[in-house]
Amino acid sequence: MTSMSTELRSEAGWDGPYYRVRADGFEAFFLPNPDEVLDEVCNVDAEVRLPDGSRWSATIFTVAEVSRLMKSWEETGEAAGGRCFWCSDGLIVRDPGIRKMVMVIAELLASGEFEGAYHRLDDSV
Repeated sequence: MTSMSTELRSEAGWDGPYYRVRADGFEAFFLPNPDEVLDEVCNVDAEVRLPDGSRWSATIFTVAEVSRLMKSWEETGEAAGGRCFWCSDGLIVRDPGIRKMVMVIAELLASGEFEGAYHRLDDSV
């Protein structure tokens, strides 16, 4: 499987509390903490809107963030004492940062795997 180019044509900026990215074929809205460095985001809610009007969501975690959460749950007793991780609309990525997460979205769309990775928010289409 080949990876997409490291450059993805897009425009991005803040839209209220959301960091919005417009790319070819989709628009993504991320909800990072206001003081978070965008290239270091490792746990974020995201909504993707496709040209057909459909809306999709996922909570995106990095592998390192999942490990950190599981370790903290060992102490709190959550998630079977940190022995498991689950999330109804979770997507785990390797690298942190909004830009790299946008690249993953583009790759999932291009490969046809997007609908398996994201949760559809509406049935209007």
